[in-house]
Amino acid sequence: MLRRLRKLIASARNGGRPSQAPPRKHNLFEAAAVYVAAGIEDDQQGLAEAADWVSPEALSFGVNELACRAVLVLARERGEPPQTVARALLGLPAS
Repeated sequence: MLRRLRKLIASARNGGRPSQAPPRKHNLFEAAAVYVAAGIEDDQQGLAEAADWVSPEALSFGVNELACRAVLVLARERGEPPQTVARALLGLPAS
């Protein structure tokens, strides 16, 4: 009910035109997920779009956090140390 009232007031302020919602902001984790998935699918447009959502530093942090979480989950599933899983994912020999 209050939402409808707010929309009505906003519409009246805009001369009867519906108010434009501000563009949706994406957080760094969403950007990182889209960026990594686009990279896997070789989707250049998706890579560029995700890279525009946040700063390069934030995107780097988000991708790093995603990698850490993914390796940790795989290590738990496999019952192996995270270093072993990370090296295997990169095709490196066991240390």
